[in-house]
Amino acid sequence: MINNNFRVGITIVIGVMFVGIFFGLTEGCSATENKNAADTKPVINAVNSNTATQATVNGGSKITIDPNGPADTVRVFYKNLREKRFREAIFLTNLRPAVEGLTEAELKEFALDFEALAGQIPAEIQINGEIISSDQATVTANLPDPDEDGKNSIQEIKLKRSGDVWIIQTVDPVAEAKIKKDGKAYFYNLRIETHEEEAKKMLERISKSQLAYSLQNGGVFADMATLIAAGLLPDDVTTSTSTGYKYVIKVGENKINYFATAIPESYGKSGRLSFLLQLDAKGISHVTSKDLRGQPMKK
Repeated sequence: MINNNFRVGITIVIGVMFVGIFFGLTEGCSATENKNAADTKPVINAVNSNTATQATVNGGSKITIDPNGPADTVRVFYKNLREKRFREAIFLTNLRPAVEGLTEAELKEFALDFEALAGQIPAEIQINGEIISSDQATVTANLPDPDEDGKNSIQEIKLKRSGDVWIIQTVDPVAEAKIKKDGKAYFYNLRIETHEEEAKKMLERISKSQLAYSLQNGGVFADMATLIAAGLLPDDVTTSTSTGYKYVIKVGENKINYFATAIPESYGKSGRLSFLLQLDAKGISHVTSKDLRGQPMKK
């Protein structure tokens, strides 16, 4: 995955959350939500030793897929995602309020993040099972495992019926309420939150690299170029591409102290907080942050 942590996020984007969204890693419905469903005998459409020979192969799937049913919704979602029809894909999920108000130009701002995820979707999604219980459904499919690069695993996708359509439940009710409240601002806010978390992690990585360098070089610290050349920092620390932040490391004249700053590449768009990494009197590093409208906390 692309810095990997970021793009998904936000990768949303767009992070962690969006990876979860696109790979169907959703939480189960609450006991309250399933109360009515518990009284209804579930309809099971799955591959097992008794039904495998009856199953219809449909676009890589191992079950018969009814048009507009839960399994078909999952199939179309991944098809749209793979074909980079991102609006259409998200419309099939409870993330829909987050994109309904976005213009095409605004949606394109997240294109790189979405496209990175689309490239991970196989040409055919193997759907293995479908269980429908009242207005709830669970579809199982063989999908790329976000924790195991290059490997697939059987994953569950939860859906909920709304009128005549099935909606993929990508987020829990609390997050869904926030999405409805934020509307088109949701992805922007999520991107900012993800970038800020990534910026903090990068500064923590700078701290570790400085400690390693100091231990290897008689207690002195180094500038960014030296740390990168020593293999202690990644090259992308020099750009804002992966995290949306710009980083500066300043080393004292005697090289026995340093500080590092991170500011958003575009205030209000890629981030809001400015960050500062510095050593205290005991030589212990700390990361602090403050909204300075894009200005560094120390120069």
